[in-house]
This record gives sequence, C-alpha cells and structure tokens, in this order.
Amino acid sequence: MRFRPRRDEVAFALLLLALAGLVVWQTVAIPVSPIYARVGPTAFPWIAATGLLLLSLVLLLQALRGGLPGVGRRQAPDWRSLGWVGAGLAANAALISTLGFVFAAVALFACTARGFGSRRPIRDALIGAVVGFAAFFGFARLLGVNIGAGVLEGLL
Repeated sequence: MRFRPRRDEVAFALLLLALAGLVVWQTVAIPVSPIYARVGPTAFPWIAATGLLLLSLVLLLQALRGGLPGVGRRQAPDWRSLGWVGAGLAANAALISTLGFVFAAVALFACTARGFGSRRPIRDALIGAVVGFAAFFGFARLLGVNIGAGVLEGLL
C-alpha cells in the first residue's frame, strides 16, 4: 500500500519548522553576559526551539507518509474553542504589564481550559494561580529574572 502525502499537513509542518527557525534566530540574537555560568537567558528558548524543531520534523515525516493516523480528513474548526484560547492570549498580553505575570497567567490558563472544554472556571483560575505563582517564584527567586509582579510587587 502506497501512501500519498497530505499537502495541508505538510504545509503546517513546514510552517512549524519555519517557526522553529525563527525561535533559533531570535535566541541567537539574545545578548548573553559572561557572568552566566550555565543557565542564562537563552536556556529556555533553546529548549523550546529544540522541542519545536523535533516535533515539526516528526509531523513532516508523518505528513509525507500519508498523514497522522486517526485524524479525520475534513473536520470543521471549532471556532468557539479557538476564540477562548485567543481571548486568553489577548488577556495575557493586556494584563502582564499592568496587573503582572500571575494575574495574566490566571487569565490565560482559565481561558485555555475553557477552550478545551472545562466548565469549572473557579477551579481553573485556582490552578492557574498555583501554576502562575510557581512560575513567578521559579523565575524571580531561582533564576533571578524579573518577569513582573505587577500589583503584587510589594507583597511578593
């Protein structure tokens, strides 16, 4: 049995591959001070770029072999879910400079969870707060990177 490449999946894989290239290009452009011994400001972008590169290559290979197994051929996009995730990203971008990282993370998490079908916004906001605080303290205390406490600046 011979497989035919799926053009739409090949195009998407190439788009992700280009995105990985953009992340690599921008990571190389980040100035790194010689005071960093091992973990500097480029550690996480390199991890993200590597993961994105590997996943896009796997997707490209699958698409060239005939597509992802179990994926329906034509399925209408779920615009409502996409809208919730987009609203979460927009809220994150709008809130991060004013209210701070933690509140922006809560909004992003809760909206994304709603986009994926959750019907429990209070629980999602609490989980987002725990994850947001953990990420904030990880960056601020462990790595010494100020990602913006916002209105919680005096409390944290």
